[in-house]
Amino acid sequence: MKKDLLPIPDGLIVLVFDDAVKSHVTFVGPLLTSYGFNATFYISEGLGFLKNKERYMTWKEVRKLHDAGFEIGNHTGNHKAVSKQSPEELIADIDQIDKRCEEYGIPVPVTFCYPGGHHCSEAVAVLEERNFLFAKRSWEMEPSWSEDVDGNGGLGPAYDPTLDPPLLVPTTGMSGPNWPFEDFVHAVEKARDGKITVFTFHGVPDQDHHFVNTDPETFKTYMEYLYEHNCTVIAVRDLTKYVDPSVGGDK
Repeated sequence: MKKDLLPIPDGLIVLVFDDAVKSHVTFVGPLLTSYGFNATFYISEGLGFLKNKERYMTWKEVRKLHDAGFEIGNHTGNHKAVSKQSPEELIADIDQIDKRCEEYGIPVPVTFCYPGGHHCSEAVAVLEERNFLFAKRSWEMEPSWSEDVDGNGGLGPAYDPTLDPPLLVPTTGMSGPNWPFEDFVHAVEKARDGKITVFTFHGVPDQDHHFVNTDPETFKTYMEYLYEHNCTVIAVRDLTKYVDPSVGGDK
C-alpha cells in the first residue's frame, strides 16, 4: 500500500467529460483552465466521431486538450455496451483508442469509462489485465433532490474508496437539460468524510444527444460554484494522490 497518500479533503471533486464532443475543446477546456481545474476527457471513435467533425473533436483537438494538461481517457473505439461484447471484442476496442493516442503523442490512457456507464465482471477482468488504475461506471439512481427529472440528469452515491473497487467508481452526479441546480449542490455536498464526488458531463452543449445536454451558461454556474466553495477539482488519474488503486473496495 502506498504510504505517501494525501488525506482526502472535503470538497474533492472529479470532473469527467464523455464522448469527445466538439464543445469540450472550444468551450469546456478553456473555461476549466481559467479556474485552474483539471478533468478527464473520455474519447471514443463511436457515435458521430468519425462522421461529423462539426460536432465531434478531431484527434488534433484531443491532443490540444492533452497539451493543456487534461487527462485523456479510454472510452472504447466503438462505444458499445461492454456487457454485450466478448473479452476479445472489448480488448480490440480498447486497443483502437490506445493506438490512436500513440499516433498523436498522447500517453496511453490509464483510466477507463464504461460506455453507457454499464459494466460486467468479464469487462472488469479485462481492465485488470490491462492495468487500468480506475474506471468510471454509472450509478444506483437516487431520487432527485428537488423534483423528477425524467432521466435528464441524476444523482448517485459519492465514491467511497473504502467500499468501491477502483474499476467501479460510481457517478455521483450526471448533468442533463432539466437537472435542478439543487441536485448539483447536493452532489457537491456528498464530498466529505473521505468520500469523493464524481461528475459526468457530455457536450456543453451536446447537439446530438439532448438528454445529456448541458447549457453553457448553466455549466458556468456550476464551475463558479465549485470555485467559490474552494473545491479541489481533479482528473480521474489524479485520484492516485489520494487513493491506492491496488487496494480495492468491498463491493
